[in-house]
Amino acid sequence: PTDRTTEIGQLISSYLVREKNLEDHTIHLLFSANRWEHVPMMKEKLHQGITVVVDRYAFSGVAFTSAKENFCLDWCKQPDVGLPKPDLILFLQLSPEEAAERGNFGHERYESSSFQKKVLQSFYCLMEDKTLNWKTVDASKSIEDLHREIKSIAEETMQEVQNKPLGELWK
Repeated sequence: PTDRTTEIGQLISSYLVREKNLEDHTIHLLFSANRWEHVPMMKEKLHQGITVVVDRYAFSGVAFTSAKENFCLDWCKQPDVGLPKPDLILFLQLSPEEAAERGNFGHERYESSSFQKKVLQSFYCLMEDKTLNWKTVDASKSIEDLHREIKSIAEETMQEVQNKPLGELWK
């Protein structure tokens, strides 16, 4: 997630709400730096046996930047190489049309349907990595059904990985 409380997070927030313009490579690296700020806390929690749930994480940053002109997936992944590797990545699938109908769509940078379609293609490329545990969930379901399905997948994964060591992303 983007922690908008840190200095880097505040800079990202002002960029997202279009108060500030930043060069595309710069903003990508700032998003990654914001993730790295959380690594010590994440590792501490994981070593204590606490399950960490993260909204978006590195895959979102890679998908969004690689959807821009003149960016390749490999360059976009590099700043996040070595982050804690997730045991499960849930992709909540919703058509760009359905997403646009939800509240507040279009208020932040990147929230245009044409750009979202490019982002979706980048996510599909990322999902081809068989070293990662991607699960796609239909996000058009009711909140209750979606909650039930996510809870079930998460609990199953927690059982499977409870004695496995922490891996590193894209290494």
